[in-house]
Amino acid sequence: MSGRRLHLVIATPATVVRDLDDVVSVRAEDASGGFGILPGHADFLTVLDASVIGWRRADGRAEYGVVSGGVLRVEGGRDISLAARSVVTGSDPERLKADIAAAREARDDADRKARTAEVGMQTRAVRQMVRYLRDRPEEVTP
Repeated sequence: MSGRRLHLVIATPATVVRDLDDVVSVRAEDASGGFGILPGHADFLTVLDASVIGWRRADGRAEYGVVSGGVLRVEGGRDISLAARSVVTGSDPERLKADIAAAREARDDADRKARTAEVGMQTRAVRQMVRYLRDRPEEVTP
């Protein structure tokens, strides 16, 4: 049966989160949607967005993880490696989905705040240039 198993390694820059040799299937999601990997899968490389991944062990246990985004590679029909900025694992996919939704909302909120700050800086820069040019009209050539 070992020929029908996958070797799954999930790592962050700080640690190897999982190194499993008894995985029979993996589910993940990239920009094109959800996909599954079984033993014998073609070589494959994809970028994962923040999402929930799942894998089933040979004993039937299902396990899950939330990745903050990363790169997933399948090699030789057996070896799967996932490198992610951060990974949180658990046994409850619904709880992990709620965690990822909260993380996405926090990221979107941070993006909105950054855009607002950027617009504010641009506005201040334009105002400063207008004041400079208004105070020195003789130095400005049309």
